[in-house]
Amino acid sequence: MSAANIETVSTAGDKAKLVLVGLLVVAAVAGFYTLAPQGVIVQWLALVAGLAAAVVMFLLSIPGRQLVAFGTDAWREVKKVVWPTRKESTQMTLYVFGFVVIMAAFLWLTDKTLEWVFYDLILGWKK
Repeated sequence: MSAANIETVSTAGDKAKLVLVGLLVVAAVAGFYTLAPQGVIVQWLALVAGLAAAVVMFLLSIPGRQLVAFGTDAWREVKKVVWPTRKESTQMTLYVFGFVVIMAAFLWLTDKTLEWVFYDLILGWKK
Protein backbone atom coordinates (compact mmCIF):
# COMPACT_ATOMS: atom_id res chain seq x y z
CA MET A 1 0.00 0.00 0.00
CA SER A 2 1.60 3.27 -1.04
CA ALA A 3 1.39 6.47 0.91
CA ALA A 4 -0.71 9.23 -0.60
CA ASN A 5 1.11 12.23 -2.00
CA ILE A 6 0.84 14.98 0.53
CA GLU A 7 1.67 18.51 -0.47
CA THR A 8 1.98 21.18 2.16
CA VAL A 9 2.40 24.42 0.30
CA SER A 10 1.76 27.49 2.40
CA THR A 11 1.92 30.73 0.53
CA ALA A 12 2.26 34.09 2.19
CA GLY A 13 -1.31 34.81 1.09
CA ASP A 14 -2.66 31.77 2.92
CA LYS A 15 -0.69 32.61 6.04
CA ALA A 16 -2.09 36.13 5.88
CA LYS A 17 -5.62 34.72 5.50
CA LEU A 18 -5.17 32.54 8.59
CA VAL A 19 -3.84 35.49 10.57
CA LEU A 20 -6.86 37.49 9.39
CA VAL A 21 -9.13 34.65 10.53
CA GLY A 22 -7.62 34.83 14.01
CA LEU A 23 -7.97 38.61 14.08
CA LEU A 24 -11.61 38.37 12.96
CA VAL A 25 -12.39 35.92 15.75
CA VAL A 26 -10.72 38.16 18.33
CA ALA A 27 -12.52 41.20 16.90
CA ALA A 28 -15.86 39.38 17.02
CA VAL A 29 -15.42 38.45 20.68
CA ALA A 30 -14.12 41.92 21.54
CA GLY A 31 -17.05 43.49 19.70
CA PHE A 32 -19.46 41.30 21.61
CA TYR A 33 -18.21 42.63 24.94
CA THR A 34 -17.62 46.19 23.74
CA LEU A 35 -21.13 46.55 22.35
CA ALA A 36 -22.82 45.47 25.59
CA PRO A 37 -24.32 48.94 26.19
CA GLN A 38 -25.92 48.85 22.72
CA GLY A 39 -28.12 45.88 23.60
CA VAL A 40 -28.16 42.13 23.33
CA ILE A 41 -29.25 42.03 19.68
CA VAL A 42 -26.39 44.26 18.54
CA GLN A 43 -23.94 42.21 20.61
CA TRP A 44 -25.00 38.94 19.04
CA LEU A 45 -25.14 40.40 15.53
CA ALA A 46 -21.56 41.63 15.90
CA LEU A 47 -20.41 38.25 17.19
CA VAL A 48 -22.21 36.24 14.50
CA ALA A 49 -21.08 38.60 11.71
CA GLY A 50 -17.46 38.47 12.87
CA LEU A 51 -17.45 34.70 13.19
CA ALA A 52 -19.17 34.31 9.80
CA ALA A 53 -16.52 36.52 8.20
CA ALA A 54 -13.80 34.41 9.86
CA VAL A 55 -15.37 31.19 8.56
CA VAL A 56 -15.65 32.57 5.02
CA MET A 57 -12.03 33.74 5.10
CA PHE A 58 -10.91 30.34 6.41
CA LEU A 59 -12.82 28.52 3.68
CA LEU A 60 -11.11 30.68 1.05
CA SER A 61 -7.67 29.51 2.24
CA ILE A 62 -5.96 26.28 1.21
CA PRO A 63 -6.33 24.70 4.69
CA GLY A 64 -10.04 25.56 4.57
CA ARG A 65 -10.47 23.91 1.19
CA GLN A 66 -8.53 20.88 2.45
CA LEU A 67 -10.84 20.66 5.47
CA VAL A 68 -13.91 20.76 3.22
CA ALA A 69 -12.39 18.07 0.97
CA PHE A 70 -11.65 15.92 4.02
CA GLY A 71 -15.21 16.33 5.28
CA THR A 72 -16.60 15.41 1.86
CA ASP A 73 -14.41 12.29 1.68
CA ALA A 74 -15.33 11.29 5.23
CA TRP A 75 -19.04 11.67 4.49
CA ARG A 76 -18.63 9.56 1.36
CA GLU A 77 -16.97 6.82 3.43
CA VAL A 78 -19.69 6.95 6.10
CA LYS A 79 -22.27 6.31 3.38
CA LYS A 80 -20.42 3.10 2.47
CA VAL A 81 -20.73 1.64 5.99
CA VAL A 82 -23.12 -1.27 6.35
CA TRP A 83 -24.75 -0.63 9.69
CA PRO A 84 -26.04 -3.61 11.73
CA THR A 85 -29.76 -4.20 12.03
CA ARG A 86 -31.57 -3.73 15.33
CA LYS A 87 -31.70 -7.51 15.80
CA GLU A 88 -27.95 -7.87 15.20
CA SER A 89 -27.18 -5.02 17.62
CA THR A 90 -29.39 -6.55 20.30
CA GLN A 91 -27.83 -9.98 19.86
CA MET A 92 -24.28 -8.65 20.06
CA THR A 93 -25.15 -6.61 23.15
CA LEU A 94 -26.58 -9.70 24.83
CA TYR A 95 -23.46 -11.68 23.89
CA VAL A 96 -21.28 -9.02 25.49
CA PHE A 97 -23.40 -8.93 28.66
CA GLY A 98 -23.33 -12.72 28.84
CA PHE A 99 -19.57 -12.78 28.45
CA VAL A 100 -19.18 -10.13 31.15
CA VAL A 101 -21.30 -12.16 33.58
CA ILE A 102 -19.36 -15.36 32.84
CA MET A 103 -16.03 -13.55 33.17
CA ALA A 104 -17.11 -11.92 36.44
CA ALA A 105 -18.12 -15.31 37.85
CA PHE A 106 -14.81 -16.83 36.73
CA LEU A 107 -12.76 -14.03 38.30
CA TRP A 108 -14.78 -14.19 41.51
CA LEU A 109 -14.30 -17.97 41.70
CA THR A 110 -10.56 -17.61 41.00
CA ASP A 111 -10.25 -14.91 43.68
CA LYS A 112 -12.08 -16.99 46.29
CA THR A 113 -10.03 -20.08 45.42
CA LEU A 114 -6.73 -18.23 45.75
CA GLU A 115 -7.94 -16.61 48.96
CA TRP A 116 -8.75 -20.05 50.39
CA VAL A 117 -5.42 -21.52 49.24
CA PHE A 118 -3.24 -18.70 50.59
CA TYR A 119 -5.05 -17.74 53.79
CA ASP A 120 -6.53 -21.03 54.96
CA LEU A 121 -4.16 -23.73 53.65
CA ILE A 122 -0.75 -22.02 53.49
CA LEU A 123 -0.91 -19.36 56.22
CA GLY A 124 -3.53 -20.99 58.40
CA TRP A 125 -5.42 -17.76 59.00
CA LYS A 126 -9.09 -18.33 59.76
CA LYS A 127 -11.57 -15.53 59.36
